[in-house]
Amino acid sequence: MDKESGLFLFLVLLLSHKGSTQLQTSCPYTCQCFTSVQILCADERMTSLPKNTSKQVKDFIVIRTSVSYLFTHTLGESPQLTKLVFLSNALRSVHSQAFEHLTELQELEISGNPWLEYLYLGTFSKQGNLTKLLLNFNRFKTVLPGMFDSLVQLESLQMKGNMISDLPASLLLNLHNLRVLDLSQNKLEDIRNGTFSSLAKLEILKLNNNLMSNVTSDMFHNIYQLVELHLEGNKISELSDDIFFVLTELKALNLRGNLLTTFSDKVFGFETSNLKELNLKGNRLTQLSSISTLTSLTDLILSSNQLSVLPEDIFINVTALENLDLSENQLTLLPEMIFSDLFSIKSIHLHQNNLSTLDAKLFKDQLLIQQLYLSDNQLETLPLGLLDPLVHQHTVRLHGNPWKCDCRMWYLHDWLQIHYQDVEMLDRMLCASPQLLSRRAVFSIDKDQLVCPVSRDDSLNLRGCRLQSSGDTVIISCKVDKCSPLTVKVQFQEDDGSVKEHILKNELQCSNETVIEIPVE
Repeated sequence: MDKESGLFLFLVLLLSHKGSTQLQTSCPYTCQCFTSVQILCADERMTSLPKNTSKQVKDFIVIRTSVSYLFTHTLGESPQLTKLVFLSNALRSVHSQAFEHLTELQELEISGNPWLEYLYLGTFSKQGNLTKLLLNFNRFKTVLPGMFDSLVQLESLQMKGNMISDLPASLLLNLHNLRVLDLSQNKLEDIRNGTFSSLAKLEILKLNNNLMSNVTSDMFHNIYQLVELHLEGNKISELSDDIFFVLTELKALNLRGNLLTTFSDKVFGFETSNLKELNLKGNRLTQLSSISTLTSLTDLILSSNQLSVLPEDIFINVTALENLDLSENQLTLLPEMIFSDLFSIKSIHLHQNNLSTLDAKLFKDQLLIQQLYLSDNQLETLPLGLLDPLVHQHTVRLHGNPWKCDCRMWYLHDWLQIHYQDVEMLDRMLCASPQLLSRRAVFSIDKDQLVCPVSRDDSLNLRGCRLQSSGDTVIISCKVDKCSPLTVKVQFQEDDGSVKEHILKNELQCSNETVIEIPVE
């Protein structure tokens, strides 16, 4: 049972418990009535449906019973029903005339029957008023041509979670009002041209988790009003140019979990687009073509691919973007101006990449950002000012990086002292070096401990410094390649935590070695 059906079952049982006492006397045995027009039968011992139900009943719900067969007479005394639900029962067969008398039926569900393998032609021949038909999680392997010909008012058809491997080209021919079609979690390998040719009003099409490897533009030729298209979990490795050209009303496109390595910038084929959500997670993308035509895009998911480099202009014109997920890729660097046009961005996910450096101006225009995830990269420090644009309430993740806790961490350390409440998993943000501070939480370290060893300073040509002590004297010896004014600051921390600073200036000496003696007090 899927989540949707599970929630429905929970609510039905809850309502039945609350309302069963009021109408129990007029309810069929083993069933419950929580209004005068609704009956719930949920007893595993039940092998047949109750008879002599009230003519007032409109909704009849049967859950988890042992009813195995629906005969011609089973529901013959309830022609007034508008909603009939069989959920998670033991149905093995449904007679072709089982619903013949239910001409008022508007919603019908036959789902979750592991032994129901087929339906006879004509089963829905009298259901001209039906608007919703759910046939999920049974064992259907095929659907007969003409099965839905009489359902001219049907708006939603679901057949997910079956074993359907083929669809007749004319199966949906008369469903001119269909808005939602869900064929996900079947075994479809190919869809014939013309299958969707009559579905002008279709808004949501789900074909995810089948075995489709090829998708052609002919599939969408006559469903130009499609709003949502779900193709996730297939084996699609290629998208032909202009494949989505006719889908000018498309708002959400889900291609998650396919085998795409790249696609042309002509895939969408139009200058402007109404597409708002594009999900490409879990493919094999190594490069990304221009998406500049997707000017209405608000959500772009590119996580779990193989992207290592992104063009600087990749998001040009995509100024409506609010949520961008680039996590779990192989990115090693990001161009300085890559996010410059994303003034509306609210979340940027960059975790689990190979980023080792970031430009200080990378997020300078992202004043509305609420989520910034930089965790699990190769960052040793952050440049001065990188996080300053985060002026609104925000959440940041920085853990899982090999932070180098020296003087180059002063900016980040100061920022953490102010914004520590905005950093998730702060205790997991650890120093990787130097050895003295290894595995220490960055936030817990005093700023005075963030020091850089003197090895070379190009502005002073200072090199080869060494430290010696003799009695009560500390000697710092450094070689200077040229005459240069030199100021040396030495800090001593007392036992009580106070710091004393000694300043020495050398303005005239021009030898190749400067020796500074500082008596230890």
